[in-house]
Amino acid sequence: MKMKPLSADERGQLETVIGHVFADKQWLDRALTHASTGTAKNANYERLEFLGDRVLGLCVAELLFTTFRSAEEGELSVRLNQLVSADSCAIVADELELHRFIRTGADVKKLTGKRMLNVRADVVESLIAALYLDGGLDVARAFILRYWKDRASKPDAARRDAKTELQEWAHAKFATTPSYRVDDRSGPDHDPRFTVTVEIKGVAPETGTDRSKRAAEQVAATKLLEREGIWPKSQD
Repeated sequence: MKMKPLSADERGQLETVIGHVFADKQWLDRALTHASTGTAKNANYERLEFLGDRVLGLCVAELLFTTFRSAEEGELSVRLNQLVSADSCAIVADELELHRFIRTGADVKKLTGKRMLNVRADVVESLIAALYLDGGLDVARAFILRYWKDRASKPDAARRDAKTELQEWAHAKFATTPSYRVDDRSGPDHDPRFTVTVEIKGVAPETGTDRSKRAAEQVAATKLLEREGIWPKSQD
């Protein structure tokens, strides 16, 4: 199946938001085309995603290295892992409203939860690669700084993964493992909402809601860590 390229109006909207006018428009089309469309391998974003992941990692590592001059390697690694995670990339995709432009097959359009989150995250990485290939590292870096610089400076940006932190705390204090339960799933397939409760024997439970089961688990774990004083409360 041959997918139609983006219209001139769609390209214009995206280029305005992205902050770069593509010299080679095919990079932008390819960055937004999922393999489920049936297009040739050199016409979807899979290879671009591979490259974009590395460009993002380099630019964010550079940002952290120059911003936190007294931070040790361990802290820098925690910050980096959080900032380049699928969750962070998917949030950027939502801010850009990329879901309006991503071209997928019918099977992928029906996907929900974490898998759809990963599609949005993958497209952000492929878009970064497209910027790099079309305009060079300075263009890709400018885009990354626009959407990641403020995130890197947030007070909670040095936090570890909430589920991992909660599990280690529960093991150390109660010799048990947190359990997660999906209480509700609502909303349309393209924008689902999951409500999840985390429970630890001997501790009051907490509930979190987000667009994927995994993200909702993270919200619930974060709320419990903050309530118990393990983490300071986020300033968001």
